[in-house]
Amino acid sequence: MIFEDEEDIFTGGSPKAKFFDIVYNANRNLVEDELDSLITRVCILESMLEEKIGEDAVEEEVQKRSYLPSGELDNCRMSKYIELTANILTKNE
Repeated sequence: MIFEDEEDIFTGGSPKAKFFDIVYNANRNLVEDELDSLITRVCILESMLEEKIGEDAVEEEVQKRSYLPSGELDNCRMSKYIELTANILTKNE
């Protein structure tokens, strides 16, 4: 896996750990706005998927895919942590 959840000497922690460090210390309004944007995006994507394959099928797929060991899913999650952290830091300047 590219992004391990262990601390290393170069980053001082995983993308997930850094995200939570930033969330707890950045301007609360900026963090709320970024999380609200993320929730809005998830809702839009979920709605689009429900239109394509149906609500029940979406839930079934989410359940199936969340239990599969997937480096791709882990990499995507860590990339999202990095993206959200960057967005918050950029707006916090």
